[in-house]
Amino acid sequence: MDILKQLCGSLKPLHEAAMEQAAQRISQLTKPPGSLGKLEETAVRMAGITGSLNPDLNKKAVVVMAGDHGVCEEGVSAFPQEVTTQMVQNMLSDGAAVNVFARQAGADVFCVDVGMREELADPRLIARNVRRGTDNIAKGPAMTRREAACAIWTGVETVRELAEKGYRLFATGEMGIGNTTPSSAVLSALTGIPVEANVGRGTGIDDFTLRRKRDVVMEALRVNQPDMTDALGVLSKVGGLEIAGLAGVVLGCAYLRLPVVIDGFISTVAALCATRIAPMSRDFLFASHRSQEKGHAAALESMELTPMLELGMRLGEGTGAVLAFTLLEASIRMMNEMATFESAGISKA
Repeated sequence: MDILKQLCGSLKPLHEAAMEQAAQRISQLTKPPGSLGKLEETAVRMAGITGSLNPDLNKKAVVVMAGDHGVCEEGVSAFPQEVTTQMVQNMLSDGAAVNVFARQAGADVFCVDVGMREELADPRLIARNVRRGTDNIAKGPAMTRREAACAIWTGVETVRELAEKGYRLFATGEMGIGNTTPSSAVLSALTGIPVEANVGRGTGIDDFTLRRKRDVVMEALRVNQPDMTDALGVLSKVGGLEIAGLAGVVLGCAYLRLPVVIDGFISTVAALCATRIAPMSRDFLFASHRSQEKGHAAALESMELTPMLELGMRLGEGTGAVLAFTLLEASIRMMNEMATFESAGISKA
């Protein structure tokens, strides 16, 4: 835990000089001021993150953290728990939606077992299992505080290892049947948002199961009494191993000054945890899309993040984050490849 505190204490703010230079460059491009909207804001912040107006984003990584949840025994998901392992195998075989979108974006998908219940012997899987799934949060804490910290550190180390291989743009993804339930509990615990306004249908559950899911989240909060000022404690009491792992991915990117695009509800709750642990990490985040999952908009608003896309998606896996890669790259190309009024010989008003 001490090393995690050291990492968070060593985060540095955005490069103000690079941001000013980017803003000045954009103001000279052949277009009305502000006419490219959020692409302009994105380009300026990318300069602040990387310290460069033209960062190398050729190597892109989607980090999919996988974990299982003891709360599934409460019947909160439309799918059985073994689907976690089956879907991870599908990703490793390049058959999932995130693989399809990643191929289009020129990105590589890395699956990390941070908390799967079943051991999966596959050399393509990054095996970093902290424990074989969480305990049932409706009956007690999901894991120990130390296990939550270890899962966070797994995310940090994954980013470090991939950065050493040249990856410079990251996306967060997850796989874990039942994980919208702990995500809802974490969101309510950290923000005070009522459970009724937070819990959604996840994998597409019916009305009866939705009511059951809400009751389970309320029971988890009652039993565990998480402290909203202690994000690590919230994760250990009502969170999940893959949620903690993704929080670590965000912290690792912030430490190494690398942009990270967050995906849907679970990834956004993980990012919220990261920003509560180290507030400065928020500057390194880009929100990809607003999903249909009920609590996602509230999670984004709690960090004052505006998503780039709204496509009615609720799959997870990192699918929305990968789609947003193109927009980040477009913002950089816009800043560097558009003509200026002077170079094009166009009169500026």
